[in-house]
Amino acid sequence: MYLIDTHTHIYLPEFDDDRDQMMKRAEEAGVGLMILPAIDSATHEKMLDLEARFPVCRAMIGLHPCSVTQDFGHELELVGQYLEKRSFLAIGEIGLDFYWDKTFVKEQYKAFHQQIMLALDRHLPIVIHSRSAIDECIAVVQEYPGLRGVFHCFSGNQEQAEAILETGFYLGVGGVVTFKNSGLDKVLGQTGLNRVVLETDAPYLAPMPYRGKRNEPAYLKYVVEKLSQVSGKGGEEIAELTSENARRLFGL
Repeated sequence: MYLIDTHTHIYLPEFDDDRDQMMKRAEEAGVGLMILPAIDSATHEKMLDLEARFPVCRAMIGLHPCSVTQDFGHELELVGQYLEKRSFLAIGEIGLDFYWDKTFVKEQYKAFHQQIMLALDRHLPIVIHSRSAIDECIAVVQEYPGLRGVFHCFSGNQEQAEAILETGFYLGVGGVVTFKNSGLDKVLGQTGLNRVVLETDAPYLAPMPYRGKRNEPAYLKYVVEKLSQVSGKGGEEIAELTSENARRLFGL
C-alpha cells in the first residue's frame, strides 16, 4: 500500500524527541510521500531543513491565516522571496480562520487574495485552511475560475462539499472522518472519493483510536480503514485512488 500524506506539520517541536522513529513508522505504514504546509517565517527554515533531510518530504510555502496580523505584508514579501529562489508544490496553507480571533478579518481576506494571485501567476495549487469559514472560503474561490487546490481538513456538510467539488477543488480528509459524530462519513458516502486526498494534519487531529493524542503520518491507515467502511472499496483501492488524486493535484 502506497499512501500520500498531503498535509503534515512534522517539522514542529512535537516531533523533536522521536522524529527519526516517527519517520520509520510512517515508512512501515506505507506512507511514501509527506507534503509539508507552511505556517509563517518562524517555521519556514525548520520545514525546509526537514525537506532537505528526508527525500520523502516536499514543501509548500505560504502564510497561515492564524499568523496574519496588521503587518502581514512583510510575511508575504518573504513568501515571494522564497518563490523567487526555488520551486514549491503549492501555496499553502492559506485561507481564513474565524474560530480563534476575528481581530484581523480584513487582513486575512487581503492575504488570502494576494496569495491566490501568487498561485495563479505560478500555476500552482493552493491549500486552504477554512476553520469556521468554509462558506467564506468557497465564495473567495468562486471568484477565480481556473484556480485549483484543496480544502484542507474538510469537515463541512453535504451542500458545502458539493459546492467545493463544483469549483474543481479537492477535499482533504483526515482523522475527523473517524470521529463518531463528525457526520463526515455520511457526506463522503454521498459525494464519493473521486476528489479526495488523504492527510493527517499531524501533530493535530489524530484519528480514533488516538483522538486527543499526537497525530503522525503512520496513522493514515486508520483514515483508510474508515473510508473503506464508508465507500465499500478495499484499502488498496483507496490508497491508489487518493494517491493518484494527490499526484494530479500537486503535479507530482
